[in-house]
Amino acid sequence: MFLTLTLLRKGIPGKQWIGKHRRPRPITWQMKANMLKHLEREAENEYWISRPYMTREQEHCHAAERRAQSWQKIRERNFFKFPEHKYITDHLDHLNTTKTWSR
Repeated sequence: MFLTLTLLRKGIPGKQWIGKHRRPRPITWQMKANMLKHLEREAENEYWISRPYMTREQEHCHAAERRAQSWQKIRERNFFKFPEHKYITDHLDHLNTTKTWSR
């Protein structure tokens, strides 16, 4: 397809690096080396992920105490933000300017 396009026309229609009929990029030695490094890194990650650090019994509830402590800290922090209690007398105290009706 690219051969016929180049033979019959001047070149690739539109922008040559994007689109459906784009010019293929040449594969360089650096691209191959980068791909090999990427595949080796991925294989090493799969190796380490496949071997767990803890057994299932050790992993069960291993962070319960730490989570409880962090939850307690969050509760205390929110408790200090809570406003003080207000009573109805505080809200209606401005009405006590004159008490002429109580004489």
